[in-house]
Parts: sequence; structure tokens; C-alpha cells
Amino acid sequence: MSAVSFIRSTSYETAALRESLEALLEPLGGMGAIVKPGDRVLLKPNLLTGSRPTKECVTRREVVYAVAQLVKEVGGKPFLGDSPAFGSARGVAKANGYLPLAEALDLPIVEFRGKRYDTENDNFTHLRLGKEAMDADVVINLPKVKSHVQLTMTMGVKNLFGCVPGKMKAWWHVEAGKDVDRFAEMLVETARSIAPNLTILDGIIGHEGNGPSGGDPRKLGVLAASTDVFALDLAMLHLLNVDPAIVPTAVASQRLGVCPRFEDLEFPLANPADLAVTDWKLPEALMPIDFGLPRVLRSTFKHLYIRFVREPMTSGK
Repeated sequence: MSAVSFIRSTSYETAALRESLEALLEPLGGMGAIVKPGDRVLLKPNLLTGSRPTKECVTRREVVYAVAQLVKEVGGKPFLGDSPAFGSARGVAKANGYLPLAEALDLPIVEFRGKRYDTENDNFTHLRLGKEAMDADVVINLPKVKSHVQLTMTMGVKNLFGCVPGKMKAWWHVEAGKDVDRFAEMLVETARSIAPNLTILDGIIGHEGNGPSGGDPRKLGVLAASTDVFALDLAMLHLLNVDPAIVPTAVASQRLGVCPRFEDLEFPLANPADLAVTDWKLPEALMPIDFGLPRVLRSTFKHLYIRFVREPMTSGK
């Protein structure tokens, strides 16, 4: 049975958050059951954007800091990586206040370089993924719980799309975007290929409504963790009273047989019903997955401009 650990947690304050994370991971064997001495450990937060730091649309830096501490204490060597839609991982991390914490822990921030990896899916014979993610000894996935105007919800599975390097993400919207089921299947295959060893979901404050960045912060007071990213997403949908049948990634994960049934999940701490939210706001209307080629070209130009022109200028280099 896949275990999903839930705990009530309402504060990002250092000591309280540390205590919550230790309690959250205890039923899973603690960080020492995931990370061994000498392991190179990728911490993969949601670094969506640096332009809306007050909107709670990225994983809070305090969560990444606390997890990095736990990794180092059991002998792991953590590093932070992501591939934001615009700009660089370091640029978006800086805009969201990550750098002082990264410097305090000597936590490297890496940019993903793409490499082709074969899959076992006939619809996607290969995927281009970040070599740094695939080569890590351990991957710890650190998503934010958010509504999403294209995919209804974004949590652990969708967060791993950030392991697709550069503007390949935008081009996927063209290649697979005319069929939301195909797009969701690609996301599930990406998650299966990355195979995170642990997912810790930041739900202390979520982002509801017209996410992933155009919605509003929502206090949920929840942390969740599992070694099974598909099980965690399914359990969180039940906690939020969101029907999995309207979330394409949940549908695809169940269709492909990688997600257990909700009835087969184990909850060693709180049950989703104990923390249930009955008024979570989904998007007002769903947008097409297909961005269209002109928009993708504009997006690619904007990404290159931010990463190679604006960021170097603002950093003083």
C-alpha cells in the first residue's frame, strides 16, 4: 500500500516548520530512509515566476531550506534545480528570496541541460529531460498546491514538468496541446521517468482560483508527503473535494496504471477527511492547452530576453 502522510501545519516559522516536517516524515522512516550519506540530492521546488512574490505561486523558500537542512544532516549533498517558464532558476530563486538561504547552506542552484531518454510508452518513445535531474542519486519533489487554468490542478506530477529544460515545455504545448489527454499522459510519463524518491507538498498556503499564477493565496494549513507522487496527488484531490475525474493528470495516471486506488492508500497520520476543505476555488474557466505557435515564439523570445539580457543587467554582472 502507498502511504501518504498528512499533517496540520500553519506556520513557515523555522522551528515550527522543522518540527512539522520531522513529524510528517517520521511514518515514512524519516529523511534517513530516503537519503544515504554521499547522495547527490536534487531539491525540485516550483519556481514558476519571479514576478509575483506575494501571490504564493511558488514553493516557499522556508520549506526548501528546512528540507535541505534535513538532507545535509543525514549526509546528503543537496542542490536546487528547476527550469522556469521565463528566466533562469537562479533568477527566479533570487526574485523569491531564495539566495540568502541558499548561501547560508551552501546550496548550489543549477540550470537543467536537456538529454534524450527513452520511455516505455508507445505514444512517447522518448522525452527530453534535465540530465541533472536524471543523474541525481535522489530526487525530492517540492511542489506547491495550486489550481491551474489549463489542467484544473497542479501538484506533484505537474511540478516535475519543470525537469523539462528550457523552452521545450512551451513547444510541448504545441506538440501535445491539441489533446489535453495526450498532454496529461506526457506529464505522467515525465513524472514516471524522473521517479522522485520523495514528494513533500507545500500546502500551508496554497494558490486557488485562476492559477498557476493568476489566482489568490489560500491558507490551507497542510503539509503532505509520500514516496509515491501519484498517490499523493490523488489523496490531495480528495482532501480538497476536487473530483479526480476532472483533473487530466489524475485521469492519465489511473489509466496508465501508475496510480493506486484511493481505497488502497494508507494514511499513517491524518486522514484527508480530517483536514477536508469544502470551498477550494477552481479556475473560473479552463483555457486551451494549445498555446499556438505565435504565442510559443513570443514566449521563447521573452524567456531568452529575461535569461540572457535582463537578468545579467539587474545582477550587476
